[in-house]
Amino acid sequence: MQGQSQQQAYDRGITIFSPDGRLYQVEYAREAVKRGTASIGIRTADGVVLAVDKRIRSPLMERTSVEKIHKADDHIGIASAGHVADARQLIDFARRNAQINQLRYGEPIGVETLTKAVTDHIQQYTQVGGARPFGVALIIGGIEDGEPRLYETDPSGTPYEWQALAVGADRGEIEDYLESHYDTAMGLDEGVGLALEALASVNDGRLRPEGIGLATIDAAEAQFRELSDDEIETHLLEHELLDEGDEE
Repeated sequence: MQGQSQQQAYDRGITIFSPDGRLYQVEYAREAVKRGTASIGIRTADGVVLAVDKRIRSPLMERTSVEKIHKADDHIGIASAGHVADARQLIDFARRNAQINQLRYGEPIGVETLTKAVTDHIQQYTQVGGARPFGVALIIGGIEDGEPRLYETDPSGTPYEWQALAVGADRGEIEDYLESHYDTAMGLDEGVGLALEALASVNDGRLRPEGIGLATIDAAEAQFRELSDDEIETHLLEHELLDEGDEE
């Protein structure tokens, strides 16, 4: 019984390490990320692609209320997986930092600088009593000095830079697909195609435009742009991924 009570103490206290050096609440936050629908980021030679699975649970739900891709600044986009409310808090934090940097220094914030500011903020919630970690992972993509950059934030507060990655449900399967098909020389349109193919690989090979979110940040223009349903449908038709089944 004594061992069990000690286990519960490590389990409940965010500031307490277990004897084997683990923070259980951070690990539980990672599990919350896995329960979210998938988000994908791909860095190409001429920009960044963000793609998300916006699966609608009910036909009564307004599709526009499902937000998984966000504009943080003109040159930076963010995709999330995990608790949506936690994601919104971090995205608001990122937007404020981007605006402050523009006002203070008269220049756009760097993607790496913004990512590390966000992860520093996340990390504080792994050390403070009376709070819990953020149950969300973010993919932060953008253009810095003309070069595409792509980062992941972890609930522990650690930033990682990637060429291509997935967060959320089916991460392992999607990243296996990306590893097999990713090419550093691919262009933006090819990156969009790869992102859609990777999502389709865990969705019976077919996708519907209304169930997908897509955004690109072009390196030449350094501009975030979210694609419309019609544009997504065009890409799905081009790659023979369109689910043409009747809507229920």
